[in-house]
Amino acid sequence: MKILMIGLLVGAAAGLAGALCGVGGGILMVPAFVLVLGMGQKHAVATSLAIVVVTALAGTANHVLRKSELIDWKLVACTAVGAAVAAWYGTELMRNLSNQQLSRIFGILLILVGARMLIMKTAA
Repeated sequence: MKILMIGLLVGAAAGLAGALCGVGGGILMVPAFVLVLGMGQKHAVATSLAIVVVTALAGTANHVLRKSELIDWKLVACTAVGAAVAAWYGTELMRNLSNQQLSRIFGILLILVGARMLIMKTAA
């Protein structure tokens, strides 16, 4: 029952954050899975990746169905190829790291990206 309740709450928060901010939801899911459910970092990352597929499809489907002009399909095509290849090899790299190493990398990434977002000026 705990996993169901936590899953629903974290899923709702991640879906909302993903749709509002363009983050995959892993930024919320991974820490929640590790801290609340006691998952290992690798397990949390892999589980988050599987969930992000669903949330990304749902958000994209909404844009497509509403004929939104907010998606730059040329950029999607160009970026998706590199992202898919990097994700494949990133997954292989993740399997070779310890949970502690992966947690540290994730934490540093959150700090750096968060600091950058707070400092930079946004486009109009």
